Amino acid sequence: MSLISRYIFREALGSSVGATAVLLLIFMGNQFAEILGDAAADRLPRDVVLAIFGLTLLRYLTLLSPIGLLLGLMLALARLNRDSEMAALSACGVGTAKLLRPISVLAIPLAVLVTWLALVKTPDASREIEQIKFEANASMDLGQLESGKFITPDSGRTVLYAQEVDGEELRDVFLQRERDGQIVVILADRAERIRDAVTGVPTLVFYDGRRYEGIPGQSDFSIAEFREHGIPIRADTEQEFVESVEIQPTAALFGSDDPEDRAELQWRLSAPLSLLILGALAIPLSRTSPRDGRYARVGVAFLIYLTYANTLSIARVWVERDEVPEWLGLWWVHVTLAVVASLLLFRDSGGFAGLRGARPVAAAST
Repeated sequence: MSLISRYIFREALGSSVGATAVLLLIFMGNQFAEILGDAAADRLPRDVVLAIFGLTLLRYLTLLSPIGLLLGLMLALARLNRDSEMAALSACGVGTAKLLRPISVLAIPLAVLVTWLALVKTPDASREIEQIKFEANASMDLGQLESGKFITPDSGRTVLYAQEVDGEELRDVFLQRERDGQIVVILADRAERIRDAVTGVPTLVFYDGRRYEGIPGQSDFSIAEFREHGIPIRADTEQEFVESVEIQPTAALFGSDDPEDRAELQWRLSAPLSLLILGALAIPLSRTSPRDGRYARVGVAFLIYLTYANTLSIARVWVERDEVPEWLGLWWVHVTLAVVASLLLFRDSGGFAGLRGARPVAAAST
């Protein structure tokens, strides 16, 4: 690349990385708060919080890379316009066509990276997140239990409380479990967790307590005293891990006749396509006068992106419902914006002025 191309590339790269980082910080801050809330409510093991955060970061990186590139390029090129550097470059013969070269050097490798993320890593990350949440709901981990604190490890069907917790041993224990419309309540002086040596199923063994079982509102409760009573603490075995279309491997989506699978495949391919289209659109959108300021067109860029993203979402729903043919799918949305970007680039390169100037010459020659 020439010196000018390297200069524009550095400006665009720095602004794009900064814009994407700010967007990630905003969105991941909210996600991190939700993850911590689930961990505090014992819906997630606390030792997987960082793992889920990292996997969620991959998902959002794929989603936010196109808008991050659009904003980054607009901010970089708008600064050049504000400082009159773009006017100087134009005077030296650096037009729209030459601006596309350093921007392509940035956008094309980034599109390859986003393609890998969208087709491979993001589905894998989504699968891992769902599996972690499923396993957290499928078993009760006493490591989450603290002295004097109630926990509901299986979506509220079981409530466990211990006045004192010492490793695997609990004292002054209360357990309530709902099963088949009945409520089981156990009060015991102490309890401990053991794991079956053969099956590996964790069991909570209560000592010196009472068991109450019955249907709320009815008087025929059964009461039993015991010296020792064990309860497996794994959730119902009827629960199965359901694979949604979002976590299906991309290879499984190719050749599928299911409309949801086709919509998901086109949605994943939309990420790198939108990045390239928005990268090209950033050049004409960033063209401002020095008096307009660096952020003059940012609002317009956000409006275009929101319209583009929402239209893609609507088109995805149409594909899922099999209301549009597969060949049309989501592609018409990308083609429409690509045509708009091409026309704006053609205008900025002076193409329309050249066409207008060519008409009298053609007429004179006749």
